[in-house]
Amino acid sequence: MNRYSPWLILLCLVVPAVAKAAEPLIVTSWGGAYEASQKAAYIEPFEKQSSTAIQLKEYNGGFEMLKGSGLPAFDVLDMTEPDMLVACAEGLLEPFSALSNSEAADFLDGSLRECGVVHLVFSTVLAYDDRAFPGEKLQTVSDFFNVERFPGKRALRRQPIALLEWALLAQGVPISQLYDLLSTERGMTLAFRKLDQIRDDIIWWTSGSEPPELLKTGKAVMASGFNGRFFDARVNDGAAITIIWDGQLLDASVWAIAKGTPRRKQAEEFIRFATRPQNMATLASHIPYGPTRKSAMRRIGLHVKSNTPMLHHMPTSTANLRRAIRSDSVWYARTEALRQRRFEAWLAKSD
Repeated sequence: MNRYSPWLILLCLVVPAVAKAAEPLIVTSWGGAYEASQKAAYIEPFEKQSSTAIQLKEYNGGFEMLKGSGLPAFDVLDMTEPDMLVACAEGLLEPFSALSNSEAADFLDGSLRECGVVHLVFSTVLAYDDRAFPGEKLQTVSDFFNVERFPGKRALRRQPIALLEWALLAQGVPISQLYDLLSTERGMTLAFRKLDQIRDDIIWWTSGSEPPELLKTGKAVMASGFNGRFFDARVNDGAAITIIWDGQLLDASVWAIAKGTPRRKQAEEFIRFATRPQNMATLASHIPYGPTRKSAMRRIGLHVKSNTPMLHHMPTSTANLRRAIRSDSVWYARTEALRQRRFEAWLAKSD
């Protein structure tokens, strides 16, 4: 038995090391068509070329799950910019330094942040079911609030995101003045008063997969949602859904690393790989979210299945930007608690 001891000792040393290397990198995703696009663009290619496995966990925003003791539940987070700013300020994310100077120079201005890198631009938009309106079609945010001219159920996200801006825009407030006005009591009052007009016609959703389904099944005739989800439903599923680009809320998605992760090195390697120009352009060939690297934008071509020119469906295309609202991430971060408190109080009035 003694002559096997060295081999047993070696085995004891090797097995834990192998087990540790086999631990997957846990990355958040928003699910649905976006997750499928991520898998094709950089998740599966990264796993093939590296020794790191990826475990995707669906995520609907926020940062509360990063709080508490012990190891974080995620390693890499695909966060909205406002959530990243708050999480960064609260010390829940690692300082970001994953990119070289040459890589960083290729990003659009403002993409590199203290705790992450902005990797794509998406938008929250309003859309409608073509079948519900065979005659006159909706064109503006104001039309969404006009229940007499365009009757039917409206599906909205059960969060004070985009709702307040749209409520003021429907009252004629210029886009350039939205956040200044929403920073006052008068602005908040005006916004919720406008939402009162459609209160009885609202269906609330909480997951990004719900709005296209609500429109396809006829449970709602119009809905808010993510532009990529509506595009996927129309192009890949043949759904009769049309996006209203008026008042689209432009937002940014940020790669960030959870504070205290034992897999920080692998997390940085993954982010560097996911933000390669070709990988970002590949994502944009599956779903119309705008990459933030200049060289990636120049590579955007046709939709991978339908050959649809993708540039026209990007929220950042010239035509779609004409009446776009650029989400004020700093305002969102600073008003997180206030907005949620006011929104919950407004909801309670109808419960």
